[in-house]
Amino acid sequence: MQTSQRLDQQQATENRRRELLEAADRVVLRDGPEASMNAIAAEAGITKPILYRHFGDKSGLYRALAKRHTDALLDTLRTALDSRTARRDRVEATLDAYLAAIEARPQVYRFLMHPTEDADAEKDFDTRRYSAPLLRRLGEELAKIIAERLDLGPNSEELARVWGHGIVGMMHGAGDWWLAERPCERAQLVAHLADLLWGRLAAAGDIPGGPGF
Repeated sequence: MQTSQRLDQQQATENRRRELLEAADRVVLRDGPEASMNAIAAEAGITKPILYRHFGDKSGLYRALAKRHTDALLDTLRTALDSRTARRDRVEATLDAYLAAIEARPQVYRFLMHPTEDADAEKDFDTRRYSAPLLRRLGEELAKIIAERLDLGPNSEELARVWGHGIVGMMHGAGDWWLAERPCERAQLVAHLADLLWGRLAAAGDIPGGPGF
């Protein structure tokens, strides 16, 4: 009986946490980097101390939102990479999936990647402390996908990690610039970035029996 009660309580806590994250998402979609704990608590219909009880502070809430959105982005990238098309098409689809994600929810992207400039915001919170681990996670996950699919010869694991982090850095840097300035259409940026990547990717062989790239 006690075990059942603990499981019910744990499920209720998880459900409440998910509801609070959804409320936080709505505020972030509206306010971007200026989203505050006060605004999120008001959106959820609770007091700020209750929000702290679930997440600790803004950095705890940020990490939970970052995981939520990074998980969704990785699923989207894997879907693009696993499509049954030519390798060049999959490269372009993967680049486009990333750019489409930040274009569709620019305020979420800015909240995750850029510190607030609001003088009244939480003084001890700087997004830059937390966005770097997010990018590292994306780099490591992409490295695993590359290692599973491509035969890169000697030092394959090392090279896959270099490529994974390098591609994520390129997508982040180019995407950040593109989202701010919109110098060209998304499709054009995708083609340019794919051209930059294509040389060694075109020459690499698939791992025998692997899922391919």
